[in-house]
Amino acid sequence: MNRLIQEQKAYYYTGATRSYTFRKKQLQRLKSMLKKYEPDIYQALRKDLNKSKHETLTTELGILYTEIDFTLKHLTSWMENQPVDAPFTHTGTKNYIMYEPYGTVLIISPWNYPIQLAIAPMIGAIAAGNTIVLKPSEHSMHTSKLLTKMCQATFDPSFIAVVEGAQEASEQLLAERFDYIFFTGSSNVGKIVMEKASQHLTPVTLELGGKSPAIVDKKSSMKVTAKRLVWGKFTNAGQTCVAPDYIYAHEDIYPKLVKEMKKQIVRLYGKKPLANNDYVKIINEQHFNRLLNLMDNGTIITGGESDKQQLKIAPTLIEDITWDDSIMQEEIFGPLLPIMPFKTLTDIIGPIQRNEKPLALYYFGSSKENTDKILQSISFGGGSINDTLYHLANPHLPFGGVGASGMGAYHGKHSFTTFSHQKSILIQSTTIDIPVRYPGGKLVQGIAKKLFK
Repeated sequence: MNRLIQEQKAYYYTGATRSYTFRKKQLQRLKSMLKKYEPDIYQALRKDLNKSKHETLTTELGILYTEIDFTLKHLTSWMENQPVDAPFTHTGTKNYIMYEPYGTVLIISPWNYPIQLAIAPMIGAIAAGNTIVLKPSEHSMHTSKLLTKMCQATFDPSFIAVVEGAQEASEQLLAERFDYIFFTGSSNVGKIVMEKASQHLTPVTLELGGKSPAIVDKKSSMKVTAKRLVWGKFTNAGQTCVAPDYIYAHEDIYPKLVKEMKKQIVRLYGKKPLANNDYVKIINEQHFNRLLNLMDNGTIITGGESDKQQLKIAPTLIEDITWDDSIMQEEIFGPLLPIMPFKTLTDIIGPIQRNEKPLALYYFGSSKENTDKILQSISFGGGSINDTLYHLANPHLPFGGVGASGMGAYHGKHSFTTFSHQKSILIQSTTIDIPVRYPGGKLVQGIAKKLFK
C-alpha cells in the first residue's frame, strides 16, 4: 500500500493531472466506463442488495451521469482563478484565489449505495486534479470486485487504484499519509477515521448519518405526503443515510396518515413485499438480526414479516414508541419506521434539539410560519419541504452533515472545492510602495494611525 501511494504521489508531482484537458478526458472515460459496464453493475447490485434495474438507475447510475455531465459543463469556470478585492492599504496589488489539488486522496465508500457513493466523490477528486485510492466496502463484495475490475481496465493505477479488503485493509490505508480523506459511513467509524487522520493532520470530509426526522403537520396533502414518505423510507429497504428515521405526525391527522401509508406500501411494494422480486434485501445477517431486535419495541401497525433466507424484512410501521426505546437510540438503517403523534411544534422541537444533529430533516405542511420555525429552530445537514431524499439529487446544492452527522459537503461545484485547496495569492507592484508600512517618524505614524483605525 505504501508503494502504491508513493507511486500515486510521484505521478501527481509530474503535473499530469493538473490540466483541464486531462481532467476532462478522465471524466469522459469515467462516464464511458459506467456505460460500458452498466449490465455488470445491474448484476452486481442485484447480487449484493437485490436492487432492481429501476432502483439502480434512479438511485445509483442516474445520479452519477447527471453529476459527470454537470461537472464537465462547468469545469473550466471552476478551475479559473477567482479574483478578490483588496483594501486601500493594498493599492497596486492583484489578489486571487487559486484552486489547487490536494494531491493523493483516499476515498472510503460504504455498502448501501456501493456504486454511487464510491464514484460520486471520485468525480470531484478527478475534477480537482487529484490522484485517487478507493477503498470500497467489503460487505458489498460483488460490487467491490466490479469496481476493481472497471477501474483497472480504465485507469492507470498511478492515477486511480482500488484497494479491496476488510477492516485490516482500511486500517493499513489510514496509517498511510494521504493529502485528503473522504469517508462515507457510520458515525462510530467516522470517529476512528478522524482520529487516524489527525496523526498526520490530514483534512477530512465525513459523510455520516443520524436519526433524520420527518414532521407531518395537520395541513398536509395526505396522499402525496404518504407516498413520498413511504418511497423515501423504504427505497433500498431503508438502508439510506438520509431516509426518514422516524415520523412526528400531528395528532389531528395521525390516523389518516397511517391509513394512507399502509395503502402506499401496498401500491409500491405489493401485498406481499417479501415475495416481490425487486424488493431490496438487508445487506447481511448481522444487520438483519439487529433490525429484528429493534422490532421488539412498540406496537407494529403493519409489516413485521421477515425471511431470514432471503434477508428481507417487510416495510414496517411501528407506534407506541418513546425516546427511551432502543429503536430511538440509534440510526435504524432498515425498513422499520416509528411514528409518534404530537400536539404542537414546540413539543417536538426540544426533543429533536437535545439529540445529535441529523443528516436530513423533512417537513410536510403548507404553513410558511411553521416551515420557517422548523428551519430556524433545528440544525441539520440538509432537507426537503414536502418531499424526501430529493434535495441530494440537485447538483447545485451541497450535500453533507453537521455535528455528529458529518463535516464537509459535496456534489456539483462543492465536490470540486472539497478536493481543492483554496490557495490565496497576492501579486505586489514594484512601482508603488506605500511608506506607512515601514517604521518612520511622527508623520508616518500619524498617517498609519488614521489608515488603520
